[in-house]
Amino acid sequence: MSKPEPDASAPAPAAAPVPVPDGVGPDAAVTAAAGPDSDPDPDSDVGTAPAPAASAAPVDRVELTKPAPAAAEEPVTPVGPAPVGPAPVGPAPAGPDDPWAAPAPGATPSTPPPGGPVPPPAATGWAAVPPGALSGYRPGYAYPQEPGATNGFAVAALITGLLCLWPLPLVFGIVALIQLHRRNERGRGMAVTGVVLGALGTLGLLVGLFGVVVAGVDATEDADRPARVPKAPPGAVVWSSLKAGDCYNLPGDHSGTGTGAGTADQSVFWVSRVPCTLPHQGEVAGTARIPDSDGPGYPGETRVRERAAALCGPVLDEYALDYWAVPDGMDEVYLYPSRGNWKSGERDVTCAYEDRDGLHRGSVRTDRAALNPAQLAYLEAARAFNSAYWEEPDAEIAEARSEYSAWARKMAEASRKEAEDLSRTSTNWPEGARPKVAELAAAQREAATAWDTAAKTTDGTALEREVRRAKSLVAKSTGLTTEIRRELGLSTGEQVGDIQV
Repeated sequence: MSKPEPDASAPAPAAAPVPVPDGVGPDAAVTAAAGPDSDPDPDSDVGTAPAPAASAAPVDRVELTKPAPAAAEEPVTPVGPAPVGPAPVGPAPAGPDDPWAAPAPGATPSTPPPGGPVPPPAATGWAAVPPGALSGYRPGYAYPQEPGATNGFAVAALITGLLCLWPLPLVFGIVALIQLHRRNERGRGMAVTGVVLGALGTLGLLVGLFGVVVAGVDATEDADRPARVPKAPPGAVVWSSLKAGDCYNLPGDHSGTGTGAGTADQSVFWVSRVPCTLPHQGEVAGTARIPDSDGPGYPGETRVRERAAALCGPVLDEYALDYWAVPDGMDEVYLYPSRGNWKSGERDVTCAYEDRDGLHRGSVRTDRAALNPAQLAYLEAARAFNSAYWEEPDAEIAEARSEYSAWARKMAEASRKEAEDLSRTSTNWPEGARPKVAELAAAQREAATAWDTAAKTTDGTALEREVRRAKSLVAKSTGLTTEIRRELGLSTGEQVGDIQV
């Protein structure tokens, strides 16, 4: 392109095309472009340019031009771009002079009212759609969310319900139902199932516990009632009527329901009294009464049995001073009152020697009038030691160290006392028994030292070792004791079998 000459006339700038609204002629458009004072000369060719052709207005937009001077006195409405924003929802109420009122029937919607402002163009696109028409839900409401993961408490409620772990399913199910509503989780069916199973199981459990409690109360009331002694068979007497020196047999159906007197782990209603010269199972050594200082209430079977053993110990030792003369199989037994007997005022304990598996003839009672001074001195000296030796704890040493320590102290005292009684110069021992008695006294002094060591030992292993050592010393003196008894003319055990039938 070549540079224009300096003296060339510059072409006048072309007027911008002005959109012409519907109903406005081309003359008005030219007047608005030239101004009110312009006087175009059709014969002049200076400064004029051909009038541009009127272009068609856009379909979706209308711009207004400045009105002609002739209409200057009328109110002018500012022209500007249409306001941007969402279209109002629903028609606005129109007044009588509202320029934006809906056209009358038969009028063209695009024709502005005469002498008034031109209405804004109709909105298209998203602005033409009310917000409430975008979906089936009203504006301001959140969309519903899909259920999330399965609630853990609901699963736990179902599992514990199936496993019958009441009342856990009931608790888990209630917690799950609360969380499902808040967290929008799944598992309502499992939670409801757990609640139902938990409620039924818990109800059944409570009913069962209530039945157990009622049954226990009934059993206690029955036990508190006074013992009803059945009718005794011919020749039988109530156990509490037995006295020292009476021999008896147990009826074949003597076992009861715990309302009679207890002999170890049995209950006795009655016994058959028989002469001691005839075969019999038991022999009564004496009776003892549980003191009133123990209280008016029944202390329990275990406590009564312990009291019976403590009360019967001296009675049995006094009755059968020579224990070696008691037949094999006859053990110490205690017939003590049951709860029902206690309720009726029974407090006496019957102490006896009894063999439930065999029959015996004769009496185990020691006749002191038939003993000489040496025999009586020996039996009295051995009495305390034998009583202490039979009180050995039943538990293992490792489980009852304190009990074994106390027992070792008692054994040391008993061994020392027997050694002193055997060493008395006032006793006239036979010539064959004198050296053996002295040897037994020395053995008991050695055993007393061993028992003292065991009693002072705090270590469990050492205590067990010292107790075994002291017992071995006692066992070594058994042969010496048998020789002494033979020299004194006392029972050595060989004749025990002779009185057993």
